[in-house]
Amino acid sequence: MTAQFSLDPVRDNYAVMGNPVAHSKSPLIHHSFAAQTGQDILYQAILVAEHGFTEALHRFQQQGGKGLNITLPFKGAAWRAMDVKTPRAQQARAVNTIWFSAAGKRHGDTTDGPGLVADLANNDVTIRDKRVLVLGAGGAVRSILSSLCAGQPERLVISNRTIERAQQLAARFCEFTSLEIRSLDGLQGEVFDLVINGTSASLSGNLPPLPDAILGAHACCYDLAYGDTDTVFVSWAKQQGAELALDGLGMLVEQAAESFFIWRGVRPDTKPVLEMLKKTLGNRK
Repeated sequence: MTAQFSLDPVRDNYAVMGNPVAHSKSPLIHHSFAAQTGQDILYQAILVAEHGFTEALHRFQQQGGKGLNITLPFKGAAWRAMDVKTPRAQQARAVNTIWFSAAGKRHGDTTDGPGLVADLANNDVTIRDKRVLVLGAGGAVRSILSSLCAGQPERLVISNRTIERAQQLAARFCEFTSLEIRSLDGLQGEVFDLVINGTSASLSGNLPPLPDAILGAHACCYDLAYGDTDTVFVSWAKQQGAELALDGLGMLVEQAAESFFIWRGVRPDTKPVLEMLKKTLGNRK
């Protein structure tokens, strides 16, 4: 199957590529940013076949497209296809934002980490000198880890079901900070100020097995996933008495704003766009 899309010959063209992609909020977000900032763009969602990313990328660039967002499962393929990668994309080995130079070179970045940090800051949550626990060691965690390291936490602990995978991830980032590895069973007796769920458990309605009393006073819990209602992890955090329990909707908007700034040189106001999205998603508190 060839990706089906056509570009507007008048406006600047952007898109998100993924599989699946029909659920993506990115077109709504970027068109809202464009209306707010007076930018004349077309942004569409493009469904790409499992092994069709390279061809779709080439066609989009050859037809004069200006930039792309990349979602699952193509962030690794996008990283491999870039001519120039930002340091944070190189560390993550993943790309979610692409743009093309006048000479035709493909530039790639990952804006997930800055998006997370920005959303935490919007909620008055700082990373510096905090005890931070990250659950998971997959692509979602890779994309945020350099930004967490840059935030200078007191401790940064990665916990994953497969300890070897967490160790491999820590080895890649060890030059930037001192990362600790714990098994999920090894978290008993530990206390954290910020717990970030980067596993896919919330997407299937499951919860990583966490001990009671793991949250410190005034702790924040953050799920990189989001949904129409509270994720399982967010519900657990509220039950455990977390001072703040957030899902990834704010991160979605903030990482999009970072992409928009890279492409257009204008930084949009994310607050009204986030409020609009919350209303479209139904039962959100």
